[in-house]
Amino acid sequence: MDGAETTGEDTARAEGRQAGRDLPAARDAPVDDPPGTDAPVNDLPVNDLPVNDLPVNDLPPRAGWRRLMMDTRPLRHLPFRRLWLSTAVTAVGSQLTAVAVPKQVYDITGSSAWVGYASFAGLIPLVLFALWGGAIADTVDRRKLLLVTNAGIAVTSLLFWVQAATGADSVLLLILLLASQQAFFGINQTTRSASIARLVSLEELPASNALMSTVGSTGMVFGPLLAGALIPVVGLPELYLIDAVGLCAALWAVWRLPALPPLTGTGTGTEAGTATEAGTGTGSRTRTGTGTRTGTGTGTAAAAPRRAGWREVAAGFRYITASRVLLLSFVADIVAMVFGMPRALFPQLAATTYSPWGEGLALGLLFAAIPIGAVVGGLFSGTFSRARNHGVMVIAAVVAWGIAVAGSGLSPSLYWAVGFLVAGGAADMVSMVFRGAILQSVATDDMRGRMQGVFTVVVAGGPRVADLVHGMAGAALGTRTAVTAGGLLVVVTMLALALAMPALRHYRA
Repeated sequence: MDGAETTGEDTARAEGRQAGRDLPAARDAPVDDPPGTDAPVNDLPVNDLPVNDLPVNDLPPRAGWRRLMMDTRPLRHLPFRRLWLSTAVTAVGSQLTAVAVPKQVYDITGSSAWVGYASFAGLIPLVLFALWGGAIADTVDRRKLLLVTNAGIAVTSLLFWVQAATGADSVLLLILLLASQQAFFGINQTTRSASIARLVSLEELPASNALMSTVGSTGMVFGPLLAGALIPVVGLPELYLIDAVGLCAALWAVWRLPALPPLTGTGTGTEAGTATEAGTGTGSRTRTGTGTRTGTGTGTAAAAPRRAGWREVAAGFRYITASRVLLLSFVADIVAMVFGMPRALFPQLAATTYSPWGEGLALGLLFAAIPIGAVVGGLFSGTFSRARNHGVMVIAAVVAWGIAVAGSGLSPSLYWAVGFLVAGGAADMVSMVFRGAILQSVATDDMRGRMQGVFTVVVAGGPRVADLVHGMAGAALGTRTAVTAGGLLVVVTMLALALAMPALRHYRA
């Protein structure tokens, strides 16, 4: 993989040049056109600039402490605001279902093993359909794909409610519904993330990712707490119904998005300089404009039909290995999660090391600490979202995550350990923001779906592999030693990668 040849485009990107973008910003799009039109999303004659040339700093800069707070500039773009709202609406509801399913499985079987089997049954379709869904997202209108998958998730949530309300008490039915919902979710999450770069400017990508990640982390904190409070009051079946209602509201927000058809084009050269961004287009609109790509090329927003099979998925993996920056951004997350995510050891730490504080309190705080840190990091994302050295930010964030995890392992006090994990959660938020920005800016639009599919698999699969690794390490070395060693291993490995392969640390947006 390290010896793979890179194209001219990838070399330019690895040196930190801005990747050319395919469309003007969506704030200049005819967002009030009837949903589902085939017109290019951002095709207005008043602005033919590529998105990374838009004057996004047209508002006075925030002064004083306000610069530290979350950068909300992307919410000025109506299409992104709708996408963000659809995510925010379902952030808590999805966690209600995430609590209800294992609770119902345990109530039926009385076995934690069956809870584990059900979780694994959901992981397999998530991985497969996230990868395949990325290929689909590169070939169809992403808005339409979001509508189909959002509707699929809503229907499965409604079926969850029906089976619980009627007392079906079938573990097999629960597993089948969970597998179906995770398949829809894998495609939906991939498509949603791949759409962001079409809705905001290049400079606003870190802030956009921070906004999306913050609402997700907020749901992870408050969703389980709300589920625990609601079950004794309204009952378990109603958790599914609440989730279904929220998904219907999200479906309306997605319906109001502009069309996001795939982009096609041919060209040569690198993506820096000037050239014709789009020549003549098919359909009722025709325009020309100047872009930021050297060489020659033509493109249209109405794409010819392309396949979305596993051969295209494999092409996505080859695309990653051909770009050092993309490859290292994925490796950085794998290193951070596999070596550094200690959640599998939290139950034992709560029962032994931190038992004087109360096992229940310790367990709750340990599991909540990292998501709380991510929320705090998102709320204060103004401190980092304007940084241009995206590669350095990823490296620094992963190293900070490793130090925080090691610090939690060395802490004899529960509150010190939780404090370190909160700091680690904030560092992980920074890493996720800039890894996402690198992926969205380096990858071309016809590859963003597949790149986001791999991203989803890494984010979902990394912690599960970490559970296995840390479980075995904790049994062999002891819990605190395993946590500390894992954090230090993250630091050493990330610094070694940064020194040995400079493409990531040299990357600038």
